Amino acid sequence: MKNISKQKVLFLCTGNSARSQMAEALLRHRAGDKYDVYSAGTQPDTVDPRAINALGKFGLDINNLVSKNMNVFEGQVFDYVITLCNKANNECRSYPNAVMQLAWDFPDPKERSGNNPFSTTLNELNNRLSMFLLVEEKNISRGATQTVVNTQNDQLNGFNPLSFYKSLTDDIRLKTLMLTHYHGELCVCELMEAMDEGSQPKMSRNLAVLKKAKVITDRKHGQWVFYRINPELPLWAKSVIAQTTENNIPMISNELQRLANMQNRPDRASFCK
Repeated sequence: MKNISKQKVLFLCTGNSARSQMAEALLRHRAGDKYDVYSAGTQPDTVDPRAINALGKFGLDINNLVSKNMNVFEGQVFDYVITLCNKANNECRSYPNAVMQLAWDFPDPKERSGNNPFSTTLNELNNRLSMFLLVEEKNISRGATQTVVNTQNDQLNGFNPLSFYKSLTDDIRLKTLMLTHYHGELCVCELMEAMDEGSQPKMSRNLAVLKKAKVITDRKHGQWVFYRINPELPLWAKSVIAQTTENNIPMISNELQRLANMQNRPDRASFCK
């Protein structure tokens, strides 16, 4: 008999051939008693045998992993919809019937260099899911989130590593990056609420520092301006932010809780191509 208390999670990427399949298998293995887990693609392709091989080496169940079009889940409600690539996120910025939406940033293992790119991606997904489970099992809810990025350029015009590290030396700026890394995208009022900061000029000054250092970018939607980690940030810099966040969740647990309790949060762009 199905456990009706389970929450439903849908992982989305373009091909549903590697990242989303690995995420599905990982979360089902780690918390299948708490979550019903699914995956799909915006343009599904055959499951990559290298992804299956990496999962097998990790000791995970590889049965029933089949590439599916996201249309097969049309009309279903999911507690969490998590996009794993920038293309899927852009094609479905606001998934219908998603209670919470997260946008995570993982390079395509089929395009990565180095040894064992599929195993590397699997380990990165496992680390990110550790953070997800830690936060969610503490009943820290979140609002729907949007955009993260997938571009993996190691060169960003005007990007300076010294400015990058200097931008991490302030409590507000560091927590801003940690919160936006987890949520994908937040506006000034959400950041102020999360950090219990009453001065908008102070928050805006710190955001300006991060933007000048090219660590974050912004987009305007209606009256709101939303901030996210710069899509063109070098992978090593994204990894610094990711590792800092994933290994220091207690540092932002109060901020996450305040954000979860926030009323009348700004509405984001609502479309799903």
